[in-house]
Amino acid sequence: MNAMNNVITFRPAVRIDAPESGAAALITSFARHRRREDDVFWLKENAELLNILECTGAAVSEAGLAALEPFYQSVEKRLAFFPQYYRFLLSMALDLEDLGMPGETGTRIAATIARQGYAAAELSDLQRMEALRLLARRGHGETVEDGLKDRLRAFCNRSGTFALPNRKAAYELTHIVFYLSEYGRVDPLLGEQAITSLHFAGNLAFIEQNSDILSEVCIALHYAGETPPALWTAWLERETHLFSVESGDAVSIADDYHDFLVCNWHESVRGGQAFRKPFSPERMGFTRSARAGAPLRELSEALFEQGDARSADWSATRAQVGARLSPGTLDIVDTLAGQSTHFDAFFEGFARAGAQ
Repeated sequence: MNAMNNVITFRPAVRIDAPESGAAALITSFARHRRREDDVFWLKENAELLNILECTGAAVSEAGLAALEPFYQSVEKRLAFFPQYYRFLLSMALDLEDLGMPGETGTRIAATIARQGYAAAELSDLQRMEALRLLARRGHGETVEDGLKDRLRAFCNRSGTFALPNRKAAYELTHIVFYLSEYGRVDPLLGEQAITSLHFAGNLAFIEQNSDILSEVCIALHYAGETPPALWTAWLERETHLFSVESGDAVSIADDYHDFLVCNWHESVRGGQAFRKPFSPERMGFTRSARAGAPLRELSEALFEQGDARSADWSATRAQVGARLSPGTLDIVDTLAGQSTHFDAFFEGFARAGAQ
């Protein structure tokens, strides 16, 4: 168990250039040029961007906030007609206010949402926790139900879940830590098993070369007071640098924007230089570096073909299936095996030896 009773994570201000090429340009692009406001994915993208800017302490100019002022002025009407999107709407309103938007709309709609008990209608513990965490930002978090946090921590403690490819489970794990830690402001009170779960999820993401999930895992570890493996952070620094940003009316928005945002979020959390790309206040697309092969799929297929002969030991497995794996995949797994203190336990679960 983490010995700290209260974690106050240092959140360095995001290093963003002048408003025309920084936060203001990002917000303007997402608010006005990527999607229509009547598209739920517009809400999703803008909520994600604002959340990252707010929790990393970014400085946002009046010009940046102005791009979302029409939304802010209409948010109460939107909530009345689209209550099913209350978490997106509340999150954006609160983040805008905390980033400098004048007004108390977020405070008013938080009171409305708490009074009408929207969080009680959530079937998912994770979504209920997200809602209650948002409400707590304006003094309405006292309604957290008994046992909710315990159930979420119990989910995190099932390390075996995260030794198997399951992106949904990995995202839920990291978001539980985000909510329990209030995005790095308090100790999420994770036990050793939950920390192991994060390492298992991170090992899978590294084998898959998935910078989206791996960034979130590293951020969650930071918020839990842990130091992520240097292997992961060095690779993520490289991937963050290799993103390309294009602008223009013809740019595709079927892109890697979320990957781009969380990689830069991680860069900020680790004290690096985040969002150091040339931005434009128009339509922008974000593309990650090209991936060579599919190492996780390649390794999984080789293990499946082993059947009853599967081994829980990587050295034995390597001797059995190494000839079937590409040099790139072998290098990724060998490097991870040599640098991850959790690798042996992880691979035992991942190999599913004796599962038949």
